[in-house]
Amino acid sequence: MTLKKLKGLGPKSEKLLNEVGIHTRQELAALGAVSVFIRLERECSIKPSLNFLYAMVGALEDRHWIDIAKTEKSRLLIELDGGREFDRIFKDS
Repeated sequence: MTLKKLKGLGPKSEKLLNEVGIHTRQELAALGAVSVFIRLERECSIKPSLNFLYAMVGALEDRHWIDIAKTEKSRLLIELDGGREFDRIFKDS
């Protein structure tokens, strides 16, 4: 199944994910939405919004991104901050 067929993702989302080497749901799931979001921030030609993070989580869980934003926003923002910090430390090493 192509990424654009997942709930909440479309052709533009698929193009951005492909730009950073994500081509399947399995690749997205293996890396996790937060790690992929950080990769998008670092490597993508267009910087993603937090809504894209919620959309990726929703796509993996077959839920609407608004539901993700309402119910998991705090957890995802904490996870994102930790991931960014790890990325900075790893990058500086």
